[in-house]
Amino acid sequence: MSPIEIQDLRVRYAGRKAPALDGVDLALNEGETVLLLGASGSGKSTLALTLNGLIPHSLGCEMDGSVRVAGMDTRQTEVAGLSQRVGIVFQDPEAQFVTLKVEDEVVFGLENLCVPPGDMDGRVDRALARVGMAGHRHRRVDALSGGEKQRVALASLLAMEPRVLVFDEPTANLDPVGTREVFALISSLKERGEHTVVLIEHKLDDLMHLIDRVVALGEAGEVLADGPPRAVFRDHADALRSPGVWMPQTALLAHRMGGRGLPLDPFPVTPDEAERALRRQPIPKIVGAKRRRTPEGPPGTSVNGAPAIEVRDLSYAYGDDRVLDSVSLTVPRGDFLAVVGANGAGKTTLALHLAGVLRPPRDAVFVEGRDVSRTPARDLSRRVGYVFQNPEHQFVTDSVADEVGYGLRAMGLPEAEVAERTAAMLERFGLSRYAKANPFTLSHGEKRRLSVATMLAAGQQTLILDEPTFGQDQKNAGEMMALLRELNAGGRTIVVITHDMTLVAEHARHAAVMSGGGLLFCGPTRELFARPDVLSRARLEPPPLARLAARLSRHDPAWAGLLTLDDVAEPEDPRPEGAQRRADLLP
Repeated sequence: MSPIEIQDLRVRYAGRKAPALDGVDLALNEGETVLLLGASGSGKSTLALTLNGLIPHSLGCEMDGSVRVAGMDTRQTEVAGLSQRVGIVFQDPEAQFVTLKVEDEVVFGLENLCVPPGDMDGRVDRALARVGMAGHRHRRVDALSGGEKQRVALASLLAMEPRVLVFDEPTANLDPVGTREVFALISSLKERGEHTVVLIEHKLDDLMHLIDRVVALGEAGEVLADGPPRAVFRDHADALRSPGVWMPQTALLAHRMGGRGLPLDPFPVTPDEAERALRRQPIPKIVGAKRRRTPEGPPGTSVNGAPAIEVRDLSYAYGDDRVLDSVSLTVPRGDFLAVVGANGAGKTTLALHLAGVLRPPRDAVFVEGRDVSRTPARDLSRRVGYVFQNPEHQFVTDSVADEVGYGLRAMGLPEAEVAERTAAMLERFGLSRYAKANPFTLSHGEKRRLSVATMLAAGQQTLILDEPTFGQDQKNAGEMMALLRELNAGGRTIVVITHDMTLVAEHARHAAVMSGGGLLFCGPTRELFARPDVLSRARLEPPPLARLAARLSRHDPAWAGLLTLDDVAEPEDPRPEGAQRRADLLP
């Protein structure tokens, strides 16, 4: 018997006409590691919640079809019973913590299962040891790093000894090194062979070696593709790209090569496979000759010479915890700056000072030449738009349309203009069909798009976005970054805080690297990626393709410096140089 059997599953949320899942049929095999992919809003998290009975027992949903866990129908089995068989690790571990200490967090689930007290100590020790947290029983959970919190959340589940583990975007809030640690943890679980693992994730290149099977959901909540990773990413690429399903960078590179008459065999889905395939087949000069250059410098400053943002020797502490240490930073008007660093480096705290959410001391932070500490909040909000990392933290109404219109009404705009701007923003961000929906009922990706739309609608000249592509599918992430690039080209200053180093390589003109509350580096993006010492100190890594290119460059220098897919040039024109010039002059 398969540990999970799903037949003709349909789920529809209250107040929604379209189902979140529509006719899903799946059987997960014992010991299998399954990657669950899909566009934003395709039902990935909904499917995960049906596996442990939260749907239909705890959430307001209509559910048809059947989900059977170890032979038990989830509709006829209480959540408490299912939790012993299916454990879910969510993207935000703090959302599932209920105590203050690591030991108590692991014990909590055992107490709810009425495990005899004499058996608890052994289970706690074994669970913490399996996730590398054996010496942390008495630490406070709020003092842990992001990666450590995910380990404790997993230990809490392992102590209950479920056979199925579901990871719902477990690295969404983690820096690159923390992400690798979580993937290493999942690898150790796979090696033991004791669990069926379902993984919802979009940081794919570093985990594909763990994946046995890929299941992709379509925009209507149907199964779009199901099979071995190589077959899915090789044979269903167009079907995946259309709705915006994430694909490994190595697979995208292979498709680009194949489209130019340079197929890679076997089709690679991991960096190791890509390296072997590219080394076996001599590649013409398609790398380097037309490499995308960093965008030209910012248009400059205003007439009076004031930059968009200036930070002077800013320090800040939460109680005894010093999180900013003498930070000085200048952002010219029209720049596109990425602020990067490990979890806890001080990135968000710095951004909160720039937007006036945290009030800086006098003469420490200036926006468009104005001292933030002396600028009224209403005036500052007209100049700086801030998009929070957690979109729910800025929702203040009960409908999507009112959320976009709220700031416009606060500015005193006529209702007709508010309606026009609101409709335009909802259309631009693919949210028109949700205009009357409650913002809190949207998917993670839809909430993120709404939070960005609410800020962009007001038209501020400086925009600060904390993880702007968090929870987005590849299509929407690309469209959002294209929008930010368009706004930047029009003169707006863009500051993004992100862990996504591919985003940094593709879009940022400059990068500011933070570590321990201080500024390690600030300069052109390509200079950052040429500084492995800075990246290492800041717990950062180059994008997957950059790491692949570095390995290939040991054998072919043409690969040196490649960062993104856009750095792969077209094959050289075989025509003589004179013929090329004549052709270029043709209309």
